[in-house]
Amino acid sequence: MFIHNHPYKPFIPKNATKLIVGTLPPPRFSVGNLKKGDVDFCYGSIDGQFWKIINSIHNLKLRFETTEFAIQQRKNFLIKNNIGICDIVDGCKREKMDASDLGMQQIILRDYLSYLSDYPKINTLLLTGGNSKNGPEYHLRRLLKKQNIKLDVIETKTPKIHSFQFNNRIIKVVSLTAPTGTANRAVGSNPDYKILKQQNPKFNTFDFRVLQYKKFF
Repeated sequence: MFIHNHPYKPFIPKNATKLIVGTLPPPRFSVGNLKKGDVDFCYGSIDGQFWKIINSIHNLKLRFETTEFAIQQRKNFLIKNNIGICDIVDGCKREKMDASDLGMQQIILRDYLSYLSDYPKINTLLLTGGNSKNGPEYHLRRLLKKQNIKLDVIETKTPKIHSFQFNNRIIKVVSLTAPTGTANRAVGSNPDYKILKQQNPKFNTFDFRVLQYKKFF
């Protein structure tokens, strides 16, 4: 059994109004066995699409390499735009050394509401995944339920949007399509994607995510 601890502390600028919420980076980030092109920072996997999507939206000229420069590029973007990253899972155990959410066992969650208390300007949570088992929305729902906090529906179409009240403020929750290859099947079955694909055969699942993320980043 492999103990998979989150390798990064939350990165939250003091004026953050939004938090990006995921689960855990691939296990290789926890043991320091990075691949070529990995960035030693949140969502730094070369196999993932998150920073590629952000790079496409903002034309940041991000480098995809294991250097301090690449890390600082991403931190600069977050600070400038008052966006933090605070994943909801602090650690878990795995039987296999993979990055699947379903493979997580004996999960330890972060005390997420304490971060919302410490940073009172936060009004939006941008979840990099939906309500499938062990996804970020799944765990957020668990945390809120324990505190008897109701999650209200705002939008049922992808990306689904909810809200909840906390410390006399309303927090919006956006469940984005996961920036991983495993979510491509769900994108392919999305009615909006099918329409755009018919209009432009070159349109792909990455383009779909860029359009979706652009509304919130």
